[in-house]
Amino acid sequence: MDREDGAKVNCAIFQKQEAVIKDITNKINAIEGVVGKAVFAEELRKEADVLLACQDYKSANIDCENCRYIASLRKRAADIIIKVKKLA
Repeated sequence: MDREDGAKVNCAIFQKQEAVIKDITNKINAIEGVVGKAVFAEELRKEADVLLACQDYKSANIDCENCRYIASLRKRAADIIIKVKKLA
């Protein structure tokens, strides 16, 4: 699936999760208020965890490395939203 910068991750698991993650990200971006965003951030964290726990992960595979990097960034973004909610 294409990312915004044109890079590709050739993996059926990533592509399936990517569609779900993009939908959740769109919901986070559309909703006002950190409380509402945090609900979807919890979902985002769970979907990122699916990729991070992939049984097919191979450290020598660049697609796996890219997938894990992207999933880690998304999980950190979700964690930030959740922490901000706790501070609010």
